[in-house]
This record gives sequence, structure tokens and C-alpha cells, in this order.
Amino acid sequence: MRILIHTMYFLPEFGSAPILMNELATHLTQTGRDVEIVTTIPRPPQNKGYKGRIFIRETRNGYRVKRFLTNFTVHHIGRLIAWSIFTVSSWINLLTVRRDDIVFLRLPPLQLGVTGMIARRLLGARVLLNLQDIHPDLSIESGLLKNPFAVKIAKAFEKWIYDNTEEILVISEGFKKNLEAKGVPSSKIVVIPNWVDTDFLRPLPKDNPVSRKYGLTEKFVVMYSGTISISSSLTLERVLEAADLLKDDSEIMIVIVGEGLKKNDLVEKTERLGLKNAVFLPFQPYQDLPNLLASADVLVVPLDKEKSLLSVPSKLYNFMATGRPILSLSHSDSEVFKIIEDTKCGVNASPGDPKAIDAAIRGMKESREIREAMGRSGREYAVANFSRHNVMELYDRLISRTSRSI
Repeated sequence: MRILIHTMYFLPEFGSAPILMNELATHLTQTGRDVEIVTTIPRPPQNKGYKGRIFIRETRNGYRVKRFLTNFTVHHIGRLIAWSIFTVSSWINLLTVRRDDIVFLRLPPLQLGVTGMIARRLLGARVLLNLQDIHPDLSIESGLLKNPFAVKIAKAFEKWIYDNTEEILVISEGFKKNLEAKGVPSSKIVVIPNWVDTDFLRPLPKDNPVSRKYGLTEKFVVMYSGTISISSSLTLERVLEAADLLKDDSEIMIVIVGEGLKKNDLVEKTERLGLKNAVFLPFQPYQDLPNLLASADVLVVPLDKEKSLLSVPSKLYNFMATGRPILSLSHSDSEVFKIIEDTKCGVNASPGDPKAIDAAIRGMKESREIREAMGRSGREYAVANFSRHNVMELYDRLISRTSRSI
């Protein structure tokens, strides 16, 4: 039996998906399973050594990696094309699938559900569909999918995928409720959250090599670190507007770390507002991530209001593990909001209100003791609920149950 993990992006690319899928594959390999990653050739600038290649095989940490070429773009239409190319590539790889294999599909793209359908119906493999975002809802709510006929087709396609899938893994109870409301039987749905390496991401001193490198040691740093995507861009714009309101306090610095579809829009807004208290940094090497996050006094989890119910960012768990307080910018009905409220690990503020964000940042700056108490609470919750060890046990049980049913 093999486990074939399909993921659109993988190391050496930045982001939560490459890191999490590497950790899952490594764990499954260490427990004696035969694991293969099916992914894409890395995008620039991480594609050094891959240029000009259409297909490549690698071995990493004891498991195999197959990479297929797709297009490189940040435009949403180009990304849809890239998703479709990768889906077709996954069909080619199905030529190697055997009846006792487990095909693990990390979505998006939703099109990968077709790969699962072929693997199950024609090849007799067992299929696990792992939903990281709810599509097409996210595209519809973000305004990328507007045409009524296209929306109808997309929703019908989503239903068809779920109807023809035996087991669907979701990362939160909110996702489960979303699928149940669409008629997916609860018996098909398994909730397994994403995880965080709580040994790697841990409380560290603010005065460290990364904070000194970027001049953050003496500033009150409010940091966002992650992909700058359609699920957070509007809220990050409001953060920049809050930065404009905060410019009278020279100690406060807004730091946005990462790349993505919407980064240029944010940079242009910063320039229009003439902000001196907002800076952009590129993704940092993974080994520097603990010190990067430790450079912050407050870590921001932004979710645009319309997307708050459709996403639970892995960065929330990562940030909690560092022992830093969280500024959650999410809708009051979202799971992110509820986690912050229940754990007292930070502050919630309206994602669309710069004045509320301004007030929240000023309030958090006032008391170091309160921030430290929030940080401790978040750390304890992350260790208890989202540690890699605990979540991997859930995956072990799932894989064992699935393999017995083949």
C-alpha cells in the first residue's frame, strides 16, 4: 500500500501547505508507510535548479516527490489555469496507482476531486479529500466569481465532487457545518485540524538576530506574516488605514511579511498614504521563522468579513505557539473569533473598521503584563489542541482505518 499525497505547492516553496505536507509525509514515512508526493515544480524565486524542467523525480526524507510543470502567475485567472494543469498532471500520475493505494488530495483546487473520483471508481483506490478552503464559496464571496451562470455551474460541480467522495477531511467544525448545510452526510466528514510544531515555534526573546537585522527591537511591532491572498487583502488594507491613524505614535510599526496575489495592491496603498510606520518584508528562510515571529509584540490574523466563515488560517495556530498575543480581525461568527474569545489569547476587532483596529492596537500596547498573559494562554491552547504529536495520532488512526477497509 502506498499513500499518494497530492498538494499544489510543496517545499522549497514558502507557505503553510508546503511545510505541513512535508511534516505529514515525513511522519507517515517514519511510521513505515510508503509515501509519494505529487506536486508542481516550484514557482520563482524558489525554482532555482528546476528551470526548464517539465517533470522531475526527487527523494526527500525517505519519501518520493514527483513534480509536474505548471504556469507561474499571481493573477487569479492564471491561478485557475495552474490548478487545472496540475489536475491534469495528477491524472497522468494515476497510471501508477494500484488498487490498495490511498490517494490523499489536498484542496484547493476543487478540480482535484475529479482525480479522486477516477482513482476510486476506475482504479479501486481509497480516497481522502482534505479541504483547506471552501471553494467555490471563497471565490464567490471575494468577487472573483460573479457571473450567475458560472456560479451555478461551480456550485453544481462542488456538489458533484462531494457526492462522489467517500470521506472528506475538514480542518474545523465550521467547515463541517458548511458541508452539512450543503447536504453532505455527516458520516462522510472527519474533522482533523491543521497542526503546529510546538517545539520549533515557541516563545523566544524579542531581541534576536531577525529583529536586529530589520530594526524592530526597539519598536512596538504589529506583524502579519503569511501569504497575501484574496482571503485577507481587504482587511490588510484596513490595517494600513489604521497605520495612518497610528502615525502619531512613533513607537508603533506595522510589519507585513510575505508575498502573494495582493501584495502590490498593499504596497501601492502604503505609498498613496505616505506611511512611514508600515514596512514590507519578503518571506524569511524557514529556519528564521521562530525569531521572525518573536520580533513581534502582536501578531495579526486578518480575515476579510465575507471570508471569515470559509477559512481557518494555519497561521493562527503557529502564532499561538509563539506565545505572542493575537489581534484577530474576523467576523464575530467565525471560528477564529470564537477561539480568541474562548482562550483569551488576544483581542478581536472588526475586520472592516480602521478605527477599531487602531483602538485595539493602542489598547494592547498599554499593558505588557496583559499581553504576556494572552501569549501564555495561546501557547497552552496550541500545545494541548494543535501540537503535531496530537494531530499526527489522529492521522495515524485515520490511515490505519482506511487501509483496513481496502
